[in-house]
Amino acid sequence: MDKVIIKNLKVFSYHGVFDSEKREGQFFYVTAELFFDMRKAGLSDNLRDTLNYDEAAHLIYDVMTGEKYDLIEAAAENVAASLLLKFDILQKVKIRIDKPDAPVDLTFECMSVEIERKKHTAYLSIGSNMGDRQGYLDFAIEQLGKDEYIHVKDVSEFIETEPYGPVEQPDFLNGALRIETLYTPDELLSVVNDIEHEAGRKRIVHWGPRTLDIDIILYDDCVINTERLTIPHKEMTKRDFVLKPMAEIAPFVMHPLLGKNMRELLDELHAESE
Repeated sequence: MDKVIIKNLKVFSYHGVFDSEKREGQFFYVTAELFFDMRKAGLSDNLRDTLNYDEAAHLIYDVMTGEKYDLIEAAAENVAASLLLKFDILQKVKIRIDKPDAPVDLTFECMSVEIERKKHTAYLSIGSNMGDRQGYLDFAIEQLGKDEYIHVKDVSEFIETEPYGPVEQPDFLNGALRIETLYTPDELLSVVNDIEHEAGRKRIVHWGPRTLDIDIILYDDCVINTERLTIPHKEMTKRDFVLKPMAEIAPFVMHPLLGKNMRELLDELHAESE
């Protein structure tokens, strides 16, 4: 991928575990690799179509000098997040922070950390079959949108569906969302679980009624199978209320294991039910 490189930006700041580091300060050097598609800018020769690296450099400087961090790992995380949140054009960043005067009683050139962070695309299924169903779905979208690490990019129409599973209960109102996020899958799961809890979700009866249900259906093209999280969602291909909204907002997004897109999976499900 194309990239702009800001190399060895010199910053005097007060990061470190020791009181002397926070009191006396020292120089740090930040190298940022900023990844985005430069094709449009290369053809137009217009600043509006590219990243303003002067603004990016000043943002890095401001983050590095605006707060005192114990760890340069924390400084790097905040630099990366600030860049990705500030500039829509950016897709990925690689940040290296060099600390040449680290308090280590040995001869060395510098101590450094380097991290790589990117924007991720995730798809969520939302549903409710208790109380004000649309109100709960709107609440989920609103709460997700308030999180600075999440950008809600697309929302499907809400559809009414029969409940899935053996428990007798009211019909659901369901939808799907496409989000852009800086969270890892596990971090995103914690966020959506907190939103469910705020909406009064109680996990008492499996497949039972709920005020709000939020499932991570897809996350980039990741395949995850842990005790806490399974992506792609293992039941998605059996659920019309998942595939129908997904086919609306992401018809050509592929299931990373099955090699079929959302529209194809929905058509197959309907064919099986006939």
